[in-house]
Amino acid sequence: MIDLHTHTLFSDGELIPYELVRRAAVAGYRALAITDHGDFSNMDLIIPRLVRVAESLGAGWGMSVIPGIELTHIPPASIAEAACEARSLGARLIVCHGETIVEPVAVGTNRAAIEAGVDILSHPGLITSEDVALAAEAGVCLEITTRKGHSLTNGHVARLALTVGAKLVVNNDAHAPGDLVSLDMARRIALGAGLSESQFELCRKNSEALVRKALG
Repeated sequence: MIDLHTHTLFSDGELIPYELVRRAAVAGYRALAITDHGDFSNMDLIIPRLVRVAESLGAGWGMSVIPGIELTHIPPASIAEAACEARSLGARLIVCHGETIVEPVAVGTNRAAIEAGVDILSHPGLITSEDVALAAEAGVCLEITTRKGHSLTNGHVARLALTVGAKLVVNNDAHAPGDLVSLDMARRIALGAGLSESQFELCRKNSEALVRKALG
């Protein structure tokens, strides 16, 4: 199992990074991206600390750990600048908090994130077909999420992505130990969103490709 969207005490998660990674390792995960909620006020506090410990942290528990960030509730016009700053601080994977239907995310966030070239647009809600096509062209992965609330629009995201060939990944958006779902549960959630077994396996390959890219 690979999860490229997790949170720690650096934002609104329950665990420090070492405990999160340890629990993921025990649960059989092979790779994990730590992507705490970030904006211009805290990225310089979060990202360098993750960069400093990621390699040794992963080696300690026998898995790959990727230092990242989830750009969250940033005005759409500033997302490209935020993504650039995050990469300059050392983020190896950038997620952007998409227009989920359960939070007041600004309209235009999905489009701005795709245009900024983030790696993953998380829980993009009722994303438009135009934005899905743009994501396919840009190579930005759209997220199928196992997280309660955000997952309500998984079927919509999957249907549009499959129509135009946009890349999909399955993530937990883990905030607590119980959010680290098993590979079988992730598979069942993906199937519930309308994916076939082979399409779920392609999601896993997309995640593996992002890990290889992040680790360089």
